[in-house]
Amino acid sequence: MSASGRSGVRWGDVLLAAIAAVSWALAGMAGVAALGLHLLGADSAGSLGPMTAAVVVLGAGGSVSPSGDVSAFGLDGAEATTAVDIAPLGVGLVGALLLSFFFLRSLRGVGTLISVGELTARVGAVAVLFVATMGGLARAGHDVITIDGDAFGLGSGSGLDKVPENDVSREVDELLPGGLGLGLGDIGGLLPDRLAGLVDAKASVGFTVNTGETLAGASCWVLGVLVVALLASRRTPLPRGWDAVHRVVRPAVSAVVTVLVVAVLAGLTAAAYAAAGDDNPKRIVGAALLGAPNGVWLGIPLGLFVPWSGEATGEMAKLLPDPLDELLRVNADEPVMLGRLAELDGRVWLLGVAAALMMLYAGVLTAARTPRRGGELSVAGFAGRCAVRLGVAAGVALPLLVWLTDVSADASLSVLGIDAFGAGIELHGSMGMALLLGAVWGAGAGGVGALLACGAGAAGSRVAAMASGRGADAGGGAGGRTYPAPAYAPGPYRPSPAYRPSHRETNPYLRAPEDVHGAPTVVGPVVPPPPRRPRPAPPPPPEEGPPPPGQPGRGR
Repeated sequence: MSASGRSGVRWGDVLLAAIAAVSWALAGMAGVAALGLHLLGADSAGSLGPMTAAVVVLGAGGSVSPSGDVSAFGLDGAEATTAVDIAPLGVGLVGALLLSFFFLRSLRGVGTLISVGELTARVGAVAVLFVATMGGLARAGHDVITIDGDAFGLGSGSGLDKVPENDVSREVDELLPGGLGLGLGDIGGLLPDRLAGLVDAKASVGFTVNTGETLAGASCWVLGVLVVALLASRRTPLPRGWDAVHRVVRPAVSAVVTVLVVAVLAGLTAAAYAAAGDDNPKRIVGAALLGAPNGVWLGIPLGLFVPWSGEATGEMAKLLPDPLDELLRVNADEPVMLGRLAELDGRVWLLGVAAALMMLYAGVLTAARTPRRGGELSVAGFAGRCAVRLGVAAGVALPLLVWLTDVSADASLSVLGIDAFGAGIELHGSMGMALLLGAVWGAGAGGVGALLACGAGAAGSRVAAMASGRGADAGGGAGGRTYPAPAYAPGPYRPSPAYRPSHRETNPYLRAPEDVHGAPTVVGPVVPPPPRRPRPAPPPPPEEGPPPPGQPGRGR
């Protein structure tokens, strides 16, 4: 039973709220995916609709399997293989934000309390509708992309038809990634005067959405988004008896979510600045729309000293930011650390400074949103409480970032049995070190942030009403409250909590001026009035006999 006195689940409201949340989320994801693909020029190789559906599925935890055939020189048996495991987190983040916003907005209209049954029904309705929609996109996410030889720049005007026969092997070796010398001089006779015929090569690369894996991934994705939204929203009702979530969990989780979103906004701002001075700004903007969270959330664990391992080969290594691509090309045996990157470019240390400041910002937010009643805890006790809570939240969030930004991509184009264009990226972070470092960084930032907030008088200044105990019992709940929730909000008869304890030395309202005594509107010492003299009692009236006969009732 909700706080408003309604019993049972109103299935009409539940269904309408689920339709609104899922519709807005999918519309936002499709819009970002389509715009990003268009700016990258991907729609020139195939239909934009199926590609958009496939990217939306990838952004929501789905799976796509590419495959294809290549026909060169009229020969059969050539093969193109591709395997990509990179989630476009830009698409997923937009969908998560929109889904959370409309889902939480529908919960706030229920009241100050919500029953477990109704909360479960609302979460289940959103999850079922979202997964069903992903199943529909899985049927639409099928297409074949045809790539001409012109895409490799091998047209007749490229000059390859004029290459001497004895220089063919050297030219091919220079084209191969990484300068691989394959010793093709023995088969050079097969290629003279026909190397320019690569312009006639047709690469048909298709992709198919895996329905089973997509439904499973979408189920985990939507449930994870809704759980994080409920834990991070400080003004959304919860069932009775869940007060600890308001006070303990939500301040720290909301702080971590806030700094992660702000970091993505900073990354988008940097991308816009880079696009303004680039010759091809559309590609930068398109890549930022699809993958800005990938780069930003990869940089956060790196800045917090989480080790990574991986390798990069071929042209796909250019997708990584500098100097990470150079480091993976040179030596892939040693782990990727912030110090090793700084040896190649000293500016990388700024990434560590930015990550540390981000954690400190999360600590200050946690302290400002954590309830602190006057006299209940000392400054050290309050700082310890914030350190423990943010340490747990960051210890869970940092491994999640490592898992989300894991990169595994491999692409190859095989012609005549020779792997001519091989490329791949492998980048994996250490989950155990992410858990440990997240807890350490979170505890340190929570403690220092709480001390700074206490010194500035901001500790507990942004506490939500439900975390402070106001509003959760409105409408005749526990505690004897019988008035609506606004009656218990800060006002003229219920002052808001102070930033810090009041002192007579610093508060002029508690220190009376020297020339004011007694009543606050009277200036100077108040002289009491002289005592009154008692008035003499009036003499008693003279005694008279009865009135004379014949004159009854006549006055004297």
